[in-house]
Amino acid sequence: MLLRLDKTDTRPLHEQVAAAIRRAVAEGECRAGDRLPSARDLSEALDINVNTVLRGLRELRDEGLLEFRRGRGITVAEGAARRSGLQIRVRELVAEASRLGYSRTDLIDMIRGTTP
Repeated sequence: MLLRLDKTDTRPLHEQVAAAIRRAVAEGECRAGDRLPSARDLSEALDINVNTVLRGLRELRDEGLLEFRRGRGITVAEGAARRSGLQIRVRELVAEASRLGYSRTDLIDMIRGTTP
């Protein structure tokens, strides 16, 4: 898995790490059950602090995209591709709503009022 960070991006580095892995999963570069490089290896490859990488990985774990298993490392969770693609679209929606002046609460209210 090849990750690159944009040094000109204003987002925090841990968010960039999470976004890069999220994209890799959504695009099929990483599949369910695939093992990711260790946080130490990722931090060395990206030339950033290991705690920054861990923070991004924990975010993805909390979203259900990654699983942390003692002795097995970090693996891509079952169904992660679907979740990852949806997470990307949700983040784009939140950013667009913000750009248009809507708060997260406004957006939540809009979603609640929408029927499938």
